[in-house]
Amino acid sequence: MKLNGRTVLLCSCEGTMPLDAAALGKACGQAAPTLSHQLCRGERDRLARAAGTAGPLLIACTQERAVFEETVEEVGGDPDALTLVNIRERAGWSAEAAAATPKIAALLAEATLTRPETPLVGLTSEGVALVYGRDETAIEAARQLADRLDVTVLLDRPGAVLPPASTDFPVLKGHIRIAKGHLGAFEIIVDDYALPAPSSRRALAFGPSRDGASSRCDLIIDLTGGTPLFSAAHKRDGYLRADPGSPGAVQALLARAADLVGQFDKPKYVDYRADLCAHGRNRRTGCTRCLEVCPTGAITPDGDHVALDPFICAGCGSCHAVCPTGAASYALPPADTLLERLRTLLETYHTAGGRDAVLLVHEAEHGAPLIDLLSRWGDGLPARVIPVAVNALTQLGIEFFAAALAYGAAEVRLLASTRPRDDMLATAKVLGLAETVASGLGYGSGRCGMLEADDPDALAGLLAALPARAGGSARPFLPMGDKRALMKLSLRQLHAAAPAPVEVLPLPPGAPFGTLDINVDGCTLCLACVQVCPTGALSDNPERPQLAFTQDACVQCGLCKATCPEKVISLRPQLDFTGTARSAVPVKEEEPYHCISCGKPFGTRATVEKIVSKLQGKHWMYAGASAGLGDNPIDRVRMCADCRVVAQASSSIDPYAGPDRPRPRTAEDYKA
Repeated sequence: MKLNGRTVLLCSCEGTMPLDAAALGKACGQAAPTLSHQLCRGERDRLARAAGTAGPLLIACTQERAVFEETVEEVGGDPDALTLVNIRERAGWSAEAAAATPKIAALLAEATLTRPETPLVGLTSEGVALVYGRDETAIEAARQLADRLDVTVLLDRPGAVLPPASTDFPVLKGHIRIAKGHLGAFEIIVDDYALPAPSSRRALAFGPSRDGASSRCDLIIDLTGGTPLFSAAHKRDGYLRADPGSPGAVQALLARAADLVGQFDKPKYVDYRADLCAHGRNRRTGCTRCLEVCPTGAITPDGDHVALDPFICAGCGSCHAVCPTGAASYALPPADTLLERLRTLLETYHTAGGRDAVLLVHEAEHGAPLIDLLSRWGDGLPARVIPVAVNALTQLGIEFFAAALAYGAAEVRLLASTRPRDDMLATAKVLGLAETVASGLGYGSGRCGMLEADDPDALAGLLAALPARAGGSARPFLPMGDKRALMKLSLRQLHAAAPAPVEVLPLPPGAPFGTLDINVDGCTLCLACVQVCPTGALSDNPERPQLAFTQDACVQCGLCKATCPEKVISLRPQLDFTGTARSAVPVKEEEPYHCISCGKPFGTRATVEKIVSKLQGKHWMYAGASAGLGDNPIDRVRMCADCRVVAQASSSIDPYAGPDRPRPRTAEDYKA
């Protein structure tokens, strides 16, 4: 059987999976495949023949990867071209395995998709290590690493520490006040820094201390047992931390540290485009969503935009999940690739006769072991529960949930730990928005949510408690475009498939969609809002004084509201599914003001008259009536730029005609 150009090899794993070859072939739109009984042992020759003649292979087993790769290499094939997919723990080992044919077909089809390569960034470590501790534990750790790393020990407020018998590495005193950087490029600021006295006898004695000492190192080994030097410390490459009271944890940490010498590659998790960022304009702050959710501090303000450090970014994807413009887009994988996986899974599942699919989205590190244990010691996953592995749950944006429901999924459940190491704030916000949209369109509540479990029995109980909810009408659409385009496309398709569609759906504050309420009477068409709008939602007309608004482009960043000098703009989050939302709608327009001298149009009447009202009669220069055209300076406000120059040149202002200035107050005034 071939799928997407790959020859599929199926094995019943010694008969432990009740695979139906005919049904699988029909589900995949192919002839019935030949099933193996023991492809990794007794029928290994079949694999060898296929590897030599059948082109790229897809093997429905991941446990025996080493055997498969060795066999392919023996016949001159390319092991890197081999694709493996797990259908055993995810579908075949289940109490409902006989009904899991649609799910197996979906998993096979998804495995044939091409995954784009993720860009990488390089880290270089020369092995300069700082062991940061409080007592002999830090010195002993440094002694074990001294043969592999260039070690320095820094003791934070040490007690009576026995002096080392020989000075094989520096032992210093100090408290790290500031730490920043990453593997290969840490920078620290140390207070209470002091050198040890060579004459230290019973306990280390230190000389005079000073604050503000600075240093650099490639990695930091923290054995203080206190507050971590970094937020989300487990995500900081090169920062290793363990409880000094746990010898096993310390030894495991030292084994990791010893290998951190050389050059390393890490994924560039997020693609950032400053030109799409709505953080600020003209020193006014707009969108701060990514800054609020980044756990590692990899995102910092940088003028009108933000700066994203790929060396510190740990790949949680929270910035992608909440970014309204697509300036921060996840790359492991890109959003369109992830939605293509959803499309393939659900379309294949439905075509094969599956119904009421529940997507169980999980991270490989946490979810895969639970699913594995559930299949070995329990009833396995229900036939309608389709597992979807992602790099991080926090990477999922509203487009993921909208697309899943639009493709016909009955529910989407995120499998998380009861004690998550990552901040789930961004995910909670996205889930709340997804629930608001789904409920407002008639899908009912509870379509998107989270399951928290740390053992297979708890997971089994949560899955058993899921209601028998029917999936909606599936919409076959191709996920195309950038992050913002995918958000809008997915939501429109969700609206098209909705049981009870509405034209306008109110959203909670902070949602990345909405309109503006503009007090037209107070607007002077100064167009300051147009100048700061980062998405072009607000626009002007070069032919006449006009302000137009395109609701579909608005991300509710609030820059227009913060900039408007008249304070006539307010935000109203909502989703407008009508065609009007995608067009520029005039908000206010006026006839241009005509120069009182030459009649040339310039500016707007509201603006000119407001300036006149602010000046006339409120300052001695503009107090009198005009003797002739342009004689009073207030008339020049009503003139175009050319006539204003002529009027200024032909008139004069007596600098002594104004009222006397107030007498300056001096010290003598206070003596009286």
